[in-house]
Amino acid sequence: MAATAAKMPDQGGTYTFQSKPHEGPPAMKFRDPYQTTNGPALYGNIMYDRRIVRGNTYAQHILPATVQPDPIEVQRQAEARRRILARKRATDQLRPRSAEPVEGRKHIDVQTELYLEEIKDRVEEADVECQTDAFLDRPPTPLFVPAKTGVDNVTQILDGELFDFDIEVKPILEVLVGKTIEQALMEVMEEEELANLRAQQRQFEELRHAELVETQRLEEQERRHCEEKQRRMAQQREVLSIEAETARKIAARAFAQNYLSDLVPSVFGALSENGYFYDPVAKDVEGNFVPWLLSRVKENMGHVLLSRVMVDELIRAVCDKRIPQA
Repeated sequence: MAATAAKMPDQGGTYTFQSKPHEGPPAMKFRDPYQTTNGPALYGNIMYDRRIVRGNTYAQHILPATVQPDPIEVQRQAEARRRILARKRATDQLRPRSAEPVEGRKHIDVQTELYLEEIKDRVEEADVECQTDAFLDRPPTPLFVPAKTGVDNVTQILDGELFDFDIEVKPILEVLVGKTIEQALMEVMEEEELANLRAQQRQFEELRHAELVETQRLEEQERRHCEEKQRRMAQQREVLSIEAETARKIAARAFAQNYLSDLVPSVFGALSENGYFYDPVAKDVEGNFVPWLLSRVKENMGHVLLSRVMVDELIRAVCDKRIPQA
């Protein structure tokens, strides 16, 4: 690189810069495929710019945050989805099904077509792009073709010498006819097999239904037997309880009779001694007549005593009067 010279500004002057003319770096015709850049990618075409949104902007239904969905439209969409699900469920129910698998097994889908195909959950997709870059890649080196050597020979072939349509088409027709007949026979056999499978399925369903009815009958019979057994056991327990109660009552009665045989005379004796059993005449005499008689006697005795006291006082008074006169 050529030397450069710079002059510092003088007092009151301006800054100036001078450089000798020199040749710039050579420009590359093709991009280096082995060149790696650590810096950010410089896009020369807007089709490769990640900030550019591709596609039709009219297909993007972006609603603002303030707009509320129409409830009628939402209800209509929900009804449409519900009808679709109901139609699909009805179709699945009308479709003929195989018998339920036994315990420990499960059904799997098997292809019955003549030509099998691979079933995938996802369809294979491929994206193809074509865009001219800012820097073209170097074209591939052409294949080396050596110079031609030797002598070319030719010959003439007339019509019918190498290919006769009537003769050559015969094996093709035999194959086509044979494959058609074979396919038709296979379809007929498949229809017969499906008919046999349906008939066998119907027989199996009838047999299964009959077994189910018989099982229900046996279960009902067993249930009735169990109920009758429980009822008989309850009756027997009730009879046993009544017998035990009767035995207890009989034993209690015998014990009471044995106990009361000695108790009644002693109780009557004690009650008689305590005056609970009495003669009503004697009680009337003792309770009414004797107290009245005693009260009358006491009253009479009181009168007698009073008369005696009065007589004694009179005698004393008379004696007192006669003593001073003597």
